[in-house]
Amino acid sequence: MHLYLLGYPLGHSLSPRIHNAALQAVGLTDWHYDLLPVPPADLVAAMQRLRQPDCAGGNVTIPHKQAVMSYLDALTPAAAAIGAVNTIFVRAGQRWGDNTDAAGFWEALQQVFGALSPREAVVLGAGGASRAAGYALATRGWALTFVARRLPQAKALAQAARGWGSPVARAVPWDALAAASWRPADDALVVNCTPVGMAPHPEGDPWPEILPLPPRGAVYDMVYNPRPTRLVQRARVAGLPAADGLGMLVAQAALAFTRWTGRPAPHEVMWQAVR
Repeated sequence: MHLYLLGYPLGHSLSPRIHNAALQAVGLTDWHYDLLPVPPADLVAAMQRLRQPDCAGGNVTIPHKQAVMSYLDALTPAAAAIGAVNTIFVRAGQRWGDNTDAAGFWEALQQVFGALSPREAVVLGAGGASRAAGYALATRGWALTFVARRLPQAKALAQAARGWGSPVARAVPWDALAAASWRPADDALVVNCTPVGMAPHPEGDPWPEILPLPPRGAVYDMVYNPRPTRLVQRARVAGLPAADGLGMLVAQAALAFTRWTGRPAPHEVMWQAVR
């Protein structure tokens, strides 16, 4: 049985290492997880591959988390609310879309920062990963600011966040952050949901050089390759608690594993695969 990761590019991904180790650990030796690089023009063909009888589903990453929704038979409540899919699984012959990113993100935040009380979060980006982070935070009462180059998309996401329960949700153009004409609260949580700083371009930093990070805040960078990212290094130099996205990767992977197999995920095996 086959599982795939759909996205483009995929050279940075650790998902095959995690899932193949987990499949072996639970005795599913005839299952295999592979990368399936899918440029946007090839998405239709890739979704047809996922409908073959020897395919149990897979994961979806940048840039397809929203585009795949129209090719699926059904969505879980989380995926429908968030408007993005990162996991595809099969039930009764139908291809379902789920979003395990939101739950995995919140689990990872608690692992690295402990109990968190609602305050302001600055979410960089307005794509599928930002929607998952925004959903996880908004449903727990956080105020949200989405900073993105595509301001209309950020505004739409802010509107959705208010519907999810955020008391205050707004959109800020990237230029305002880059020029330091807008500043977050001093205790804000900064969440990078963009690929800036990801291999093969680890020199990237999504936070403007001229703007200090929130002095009493924290940083969570969804990028996990390289470790640490430049943003995480910069936060730690400033004395802030900071973490990369490896914890989220493992947490969302464990939830997806159970969707595909119906079995509890071997968490420690999955962690050891990437340590």
